[in-house]
Amino acid sequence: PNWNTVILLFLMVPLAVVLSVEWNVIVSSRVSDIRVAQQLGALIILPLVGIYVGGEINLIDLGVTSNLLIIAGALLAVALILFFAARATFRREEILTKWK
Repeated sequence: PNWNTVILLFLMVPLAVVLSVEWNVIVSSRVSDIRVAQQLGALIILPLVGIYVGGEINLIDLGVTSNLLIIAGALLAVALILFFAARATFRREEILTKWK
């Protein structure tokens, strides 16, 4: 293991999980159909696939620690934005009282 592995496993993977949960909270609180929520929830994987494909075709050098830290910083910024958006859109009381 080297620093790139540490950054990937202990920084980027947890940030990706947090992004996924926050995005799905936003999507599920805005749509009324479970199938639409599932399809829109799957869209969060596209930026991560873009990073992977960019690394595979040598647009992004994923072997450099500084590039991984920049990507992790961008993921952190997006996670913070999505956190506040999820907090603003999630209406727990409405879900509990109107859920059938």
